[in-house]
Amino acid sequence: QVQLVESGGGLVQAGGSLRLSCAASGRTFNSYGMGWFRQAPGKEREFVAAISWNGGGTKYADSVKGRFTISRDNAKNAGYLQMNSLLPEDTAVYYCAASYYMSARVSSGDFNSWGQGTQVTVSS
Repeated sequence: QVQLVESGGGLVQAGGSLRLSCAASGRTFNSYGMGWFRQAPGKEREFVAAISWNGGGTKYADSVKGRFTISRDNAKNAGYLQMNSLLPEDTAVYYCAASYYMSARVSSGDFNSWGQGTQVTVSS
């Protein structure tokens, strides 16, 4: 199983940008698909973005398309989520996840390893 640690969260004004990072350790990172999910207070965890094992395939939630970009660097055992044009409704705890499926997955049930989360707060 791979271990994941997120970083890069923080407080930003609406319209601003943040870049989240996910550091992986343990088993071979490039054998896993990767994804980002988020959970706002009082809401269920929701899918944000996913990327295949080699970065060749990506998927995004409609709410973030055109604003967020997921990427990965297998040589560094790292994944990233570039978030631009942030909105107050993007406020949530963001989780990095790894999947035994090598393709880009959207269901949380397809992910086997999870990080502890990083808080993103967007002020209006």
